[in-house]
Amino acid sequence: MKQSNKVIALLLMLSLMAGLLIGCGKNDQNEDLSDKTTFTMGFDASFPPYGYQDENNEYVGFDIDLAQEVANRNGWTLVKQPIDWDSKDMELNSGTIDCIWNGFTINGREDNYTWSKAYVDNSQVVIVKSESDIYELEDLKGKVVVVQTDSSALAAFTGEDATEENKNLCAEFQDLQQVSDYNNAFMNLEAGSVDAICMDVGVANYQLEQRGSQFRMLDSNVSSEQYGIGFKQGNTALRDQVQVTLDEMLADGTFAEIAEKWGLTDSVCLGEEGTDQAYKKDASEAEKVTFWNRFADTVKQLPAGMLATLLIFVLTIVFSMPLGLLLCMIRMSRSAILRGIAKVYISIMRGTPLMLQLLVVFFGPYYLFKIPVSSTYRFYAVIIGFSLNYAAYFAEIYRSGIESIPVGQHEAASVLGYSKVQTFWKVIFPQMAKRVLPPVTNEVITLVKDTSLAFALAYTEMFTQAKQIAAAQASIMPLFIAGLFYYIFNFLVAFVMDKLEKKMQYYR
Repeated sequence: MKQSNKVIALLLMLSLMAGLLIGCGKNDQNEDLSDKTTFTMGFDASFPPYGYQDENNEYVGFDIDLAQEVANRNGWTLVKQPIDWDSKDMELNSGTIDCIWNGFTINGREDNYTWSKAYVDNSQVVIVKSESDIYELEDLKGKVVVVQTDSSALAAFTGEDATEENKNLCAEFQDLQQVSDYNNAFMNLEAGSVDAICMDVGVANYQLEQRGSQFRMLDSNVSSEQYGIGFKQGNTALRDQVQVTLDEMLADGTFAEIAEKWGLTDSVCLGEEGTDQAYKKDASEAEKVTFWNRFADTVKQLPAGMLATLLIFVLTIVFSMPLGLLLCMIRMSRSAILRGIAKVYISIMRGTPLMLQLLVVFFGPYYLFKIPVSSTYRFYAVIIGFSLNYAAYFAEIYRSGIESIPVGQHEAASVLGYSKVQTFWKVIFPQMAKRVLPPVTNEVITLVKDTSLAFALAYTEMFTQAKQIAAAQASIMPLFIAGLFYYIFNFLVAFVMDKLEKKMQYYR
């Protein structure tokens, strides 16, 4: 145990050091542009019309066209880098991207980045089904509303700068859920698991145009904000160079041409009064939050996610292990039809991503049978999906254990007068359980980590919560803390399984 305590202490030290390094990284000096040859823009590849992948698998959009023109005028090669929106700050601070340029809202983030001037006026709007009884914002009371993680819509309801009216409205929602992208949000809305989506008006207009008349937009806006280009704090050299180029594009009409191409002429605001407030803000004015304060805040917020992870883990074990044994019996059945069905099932479960299986379990009832799915079904879908997947793996582990038992064991039991059922439970099963314990332990440990895939159904477990906290804090530290909890969790699982394995080594 002393050795294990040392390992845990070492991991804790590493997480603290990583947080300190990240905190220090924000004070890097301006980038030297004299030998710059590439310009890497970080963007969400599912955020049309600002940035997305078209039918030719090319990244296109209003922001991408602007960035391409800026790069061309400066002699840079544009690198279009799609990023996980939850990880955008880690991408920026680590230097893998030069800026965040993709309908990126300034409001509420003024102190977190070095900003360009605002170039788009944007509003947060609400989308519902055409036949919905929701017509005003007040009608959202008691409803399930979905937003993108770390989006302006989320900030409009829960952020520090959110209006009291929006905070009060949010408090009366049945639930405010978060998804990774708007395609997922529309799938939830179409299936009936949520009642409304809150999102950027530009993206909403594009989605409504693409999806036809099955959705509509409420007349009232939730909030308004401005878009800008976010650079790493203190990197004013690159920011200024990009801004000078944008101003040139505005003066010669290129900016207006690109806005017209993407139907955003009425939204652009570059050069208007009040668009340079964040641009003029001194990054040193930002309020300094100590490492230990962030560490304490993270630890306080993670327990809810830890409980969700533990619940997924326990219920999956409870259902998948006996289901795997039943599947194993079918797989070893004398009936060729039953064996074939089991083989196909196991092949599908092991041959397709667990994330896809979760989506099928959740959205399948609606898209296959037009049965609306409720928000409460989300948790059950997670448990069903995990249990069905892991049952396939456990079934093959059990089968290998059973087939490893010498045939003489069966013959000896028969001579002693045991029935087949008695032979299995009293002779074969105890030996099989002892032999398969190591591979079962591996699967159980993998399950602990796989619980993070529940985010595919907008179910917030520990790692998803850690990503949300990391996005809010613009720090990777919450992810390291979550990783430490995963390690401790798996260490305890391995410890228990090791004790169980030693206890079953009765012949020693």
